[in-house]
Amino acid sequence: MNRLVVISNRVASSNKPASGGLAIAMEELLQRRGGIWFGWSGDIVDSETPTSDRIHINQDNLIIRITIDLTQQQHDSYYRGFSNDVLWPVFHNRVDLAKFDNFSFEGYQFVNKMFALAIQKFLRKDDIVWIHDYHLIPLASELRELNCHQRIGFFLHTPLPPPIILETIPQHRALMDALAAYNLIGFQTIQDVDHFRSYLEKRKTTYFSNKASNECYSIELNYKDFPIGIDTENFIEFSSQNAATDACQEIKQEYSQRRLIIGVDRLDYSKGLIHRVQALKELFRIYPENRKSATLIQVGSPTRETNLAYINVREEFESLCGAINGDFGELDWVPIRYLHQTLSREKLAGFYRAASVGMVTPLRDGMNLVAKEYVAAQNKEDPGVLILSQFAGAAEQMKEALLINPYDIKSTANAIQLALKMSKRERIERHQSLLQVIVEKNVHWWSSEFLNALISGKQLVSNRENLIKSLSAEADIT
Repeated sequence: MNRLVVISNRVASSNKPASGGLAIAMEELLQRRGGIWFGWSGDIVDSETPTSDRIHINQDNLIIRITIDLTQQQHDSYYRGFSNDVLWPVFHNRVDLAKFDNFSFEGYQFVNKMFALAIQKFLRKDDIVWIHDYHLIPLASELRELNCHQRIGFFLHTPLPPPIILETIPQHRALMDALAAYNLIGFQTIQDVDHFRSYLEKRKTTYFSNKASNECYSIELNYKDFPIGIDTENFIEFSSQNAATDACQEIKQEYSQRRLIIGVDRLDYSKGLIHRVQALKELFRIYPENRKSATLIQVGSPTRETNLAYINVREEFESLCGAINGDFGELDWVPIRYLHQTLSREKLAGFYRAASVGMVTPLRDGMNLVAKEYVAAQNKEDPGVLILSQFAGAAEQMKEALLINPYDIKSTANAIQLALKMSKRERIERHQSLLQVIVEKNVHWWSSEFLNALISGKQLVSNRENLIKSLSAEADIT
C-alpha cells in the first residue's frame, strides 16, 4: 500500500481529538495507511532563525507530523495577505473586500516554494501526495520543479468563483497554470467544476482537459466534484451520549416556553449573519405570534479578529442584535441570544438537538458541515427543520431542506414561519431523506472516492520544458 502524504496549511494536533471534516478524514486515513502530515506549525519565529531549525517532527503511532514555522513577514504575505485578503474574499464573490498587491503574491509563492523544499526530502518515490485548499495552490508546481514524480492531488475546500470573478485576481493565470502540475483536482460541487471548465474554455488552454492527456507534464489530469461529508454515524452516536444529552436538556428547560432556532457560524462576512437576523426581525413583524415564542440562539465563533472586514461584520451584527432585542424583547423574553465564543462539541450537539429550526444561510460557502451536523444530531422521532442557503455547497445534496435565497429577507422570514409550523409527519419525511444522504456520502466516502481516483490515474512522466514552452507561447499570443 502506498504511503499517504497530506499537506495542508495547518496540521491537526495529536494531543486532542480531531474535529472538522478534513481533520477527521485525514486522521483516519493516516492511521490506517501510515504516512506524513505536513503544514505550518502555527508559530511565528524571528527572521534570523535558519529554516532547518524551524522544522519539527513528531511521530504519533503511524502518523509522522512535520511542521514548519513562519516568520512574521511570511505570515503576513502568505497567510494573512494573499490567502485571506485575496483568495478568500474573491473565492466567496466578495471582490470588494480583496486587497490586491504584488508583495502578498510574492510571499505566497515564496512560502509554497519553502514548503516544497521542506517536504521534498521526506518523500518516497511511491508516495501519494494530497494537498489541501487555497493556501497551497502552487505547491505541486514547486514540487515538480524539484523533480518530484509522485501522484499529487489537490482539493479545494472553498467555492471556485465563475471566470469573470476569478479573473479579477491579477495573478489568476499563474494560479490556474500551477494547477497543471496536479494529477487530480477535487471540488466541492458540480457548480465549481462547471466554473473551472468555463475558465479553461474561455482561455482555450491546451494543457488542461478533463480526463485527457496533459501535454505539459504528460499527466492525465482529472477534475471532479467530491462533496465532503461528516463522520455521520459517529456524530449521531456522539449526540446521544450523556454530555450532549445533558446540554440538550439544560437548554430545553431554560427555554421550555420557546421554540428554538439555532445558528452556528464563524463571524465571517460570507456567513450571511446580518441577513439572517434581518429575516428574524421580519418574522416578528409579519408573524407577531412568534414574539415571546421563538428565540434565535446564535453562536458566533471568533475568527480573524484583527481583520478590518471581520471587525466591521462583528460590530454591525452585534449592533443589529441589540436593536432587535431592544425593539421586540420583553422582561421575560429575548429574541436573540448571542454567544461570541467557541462551544465544545458536546454543547453544540446538544444545542442542535434542542433546536426546532437550524439556520444555515451563508451568502456563499464551499460546503458547510454545520448543515450536516444539525441533521445528524436530530431526534429521528421528532426532528427539527433545516433552513439552508441555496448558495451553500451543501444545497446540491440536501434538497429536502427548506432552500432559501438569504438575500431575500421576506422569503427567508416566510421559510422560518413554515419551519416553525411544519407538521411532524413532514419533518420526519424530510429528515429521513436528508439523513440518508449524509450517511451514504460521509467523510469516509469522500476521502476514499478522492484517493481511489488519484491512485488509479496514469503514471507521471515529468516534462517541464513543454509547460514552459506552452505558457510562453500563450503569453506571446495574448
